Amino acid sequence: MSPTNSDHPAPGHPGMLRAFRHRNFRLFFFGQLLSLPGTWIQALAQAWLIYRMTDSAVLLGLAGFANQFPVFLMAPLGGAVADRFSRHRLLLATAVASAVLALGLAALTLSGRVEVWHVFVLAVLLGMVNGFDLPARQAFTVEMVGREDLPNAIALNSSAFNAARLIGPAVAGVLVAAAGEGWCFLLNGLSYATVLGALLAMRLEPFSRPVQTGSMLAHIVDGVRYVRGHLPIRSLLLLLGMVSLAGMPYAVLMPVFADRILGGGPQGLGILMSCAGGGALAGALLLAARRSTRGLGSWVPWAAFGFGLGLVCFSQSRNFWLSCALLVPTGFAMMVQMASSNTLLQMMVPDALRGRVMSLYAMMFMGMAPLGALLAGSLAEVAGAPATVAVGGCLCMLAALWFGRRLPRIRGVVRSMNIASQTATGEPTQDVTGGALVELATKGAVPPEP
Repeated sequence: MSPTNSDHPAPGHPGMLRAFRHRNFRLFFFGQLLSLPGTWIQALAQAWLIYRMTDSAVLLGLAGFANQFPVFLMAPLGGAVADRFSRHRLLLATAVASAVLALGLAALTLSGRVEVWHVFVLAVLLGMVNGFDLPARQAFTVEMVGREDLPNAIALNSSAFNAARLIGPAVAGVLVAAAGEGWCFLLNGLSYATVLGALLAMRLEPFSRPVQTGSMLAHIVDGVRYVRGHLPIRSLLLLLGMVSLAGMPYAVLMPVFADRILGGGPQGLGILMSCAGGGALAGALLLAARRSTRGLGSWVPWAAFGFGLGLVCFSQSRNFWLSCALLVPTGFAMMVQMASSNTLLQMMVPDALRGRVMSLYAMMFMGMAPLGALLAGSLAEVAGAPATVAVGGCLCMLAALWFGRRLPRIRGVVRSMNIASQTATGEPTQDVTGGALVELATKGAVPPEP
């Protein structure tokens, strides 16, 4: 799929910014860049609000579960909807819904009427919205930039996400300490105006609904069957799910580290989260500077192992500034693994199945994390936050070793796919796992694994 005819690429952008050639992507990127800090501000403020009201690691874990597990439940339906209907209109709807929920939480908090159950209900509703938003957002990228600039666009989107992660928590820490959590929620709700403005300003060709046969359930099952039949896609998703389950919940326990272990309070929490965001931003920029996907598959297990190792080291630190320093490479490794997996998946998946496959990515990326948050919160009550994070880091390293052992077989399957695609289309393909240079599946039809 290529960008719309009305989205004229602008010449002259250097390699790291080549996706900015496309007007629609520029609008999308800068709209997200201005809005995403609000998302991180709300996430930190919500965690601190729960912690302040309950002083419970278990409820911190439950709050993370309530916010993200609905993604796991709703993403398959969201992916099927994204493959049947206009992804642009779907993103408009999810932006409006997210703004309403943030403003509702702000009103409850600023009026002094907020209770713990309010936070949980609104978190569940936001998770349901994200179950539709994430697959549509991932699938919409290729409509803005085409396949040629897709890896760069994914990396730039990750850069915006992590620039917000660098700025948002630090702002939230100061704002919570100075004015309270309610102003953080209000700021996030208002920030969605930039997303809506960017989406409405895009120039898009009239949407042509694809011809679909069968029920929505059959549509979802087709996507699952496709993933199950392709070793590279299946292996990437399994590793992603394990790292999300075992490693990502460290963020849920960060208020415990900031307050009880490192003595930093809400401002210290903001600094810690910003350090992880700074490392992740560096990882995203490194990926944006790459000119091809060659060898990217080899980065995935190394990055997953580095993320796990970073978590183990962080869990043992009792010095605030040492902990901050350790979170930088930890965030870097986490982002390289997540964004590399996203790029490899999007380059292999057919356009007709993109929403459904990326819904499974959303399930593994955000859907497994709440299960991990629930387990981590419960384990932290018994064994303590440091031991919980250390166990999660060790599991990430074991998962990375498992993927590394499978990598030669995965490369063999991808080479077989490349040969089959080249024979079928007469066009060269690119081995994204690190082998010979070929141009990956430009027609989007990756044959099933032998």
